[in-house]
Amino acid sequence: MKLSGGVEWALHCCVVLTAASEPVPAARLALLHDVSPSYLAKQMQALSRAGLVASLQGKTGGYALTRPASEITVLDVVLAVDGADPAFVCTEIRQRGPLGAPPEKCAKPCGIARVMGEAEAAWRESLRGVTIGDLVASMERDNGPEALPGIGAWLTPERGSGSRAQ
Repeated sequence: MKLSGGVEWALHCCVVLTAASEPVPAARLALLHDVSPSYLAKQMQALSRAGLVASLQGKTGGYALTRPASEITVLDVVLAVDGADPAFVCTEIRQRGPLGAPPEKCAKPCGIARVMGEAEAAWRESLRGVTIGDLVASMERDNGPEALPGIGAWLTPERGSGSRAQ
């Protein structure tokens, strides 16, 4: 399965938002991740449309998770950013060409469509089994317990600059 780069950025943003004590402007998240603010804003808007983050306007505006990290799955983020369309779409190639099977012989999905559907179902189930909370725990194991609090402090400095959610 090929995922867009936006999925990776969105997942990283969800993880670091768990450490923020207040909403974080998209521009601040973009600076943290060294990515274009407009590109990151697009990913955050997708997360907002899916109800995974809330976009709060105003002087202290920005993005915040809408529910606990333990209730947001990696699959939720993937679907928000890349959509729910299946990775494989059967075009019934077996019905084409000079020896194509007649439609009545193709009532069941072929072996190729079945195996691809099963693989996608397993992939989605795997991503459904991992939450943002699990990724936070992984980050803490990999980078130490001080990593996320340090990021949280950096994300929410004094709000004198008038930053706004994007």
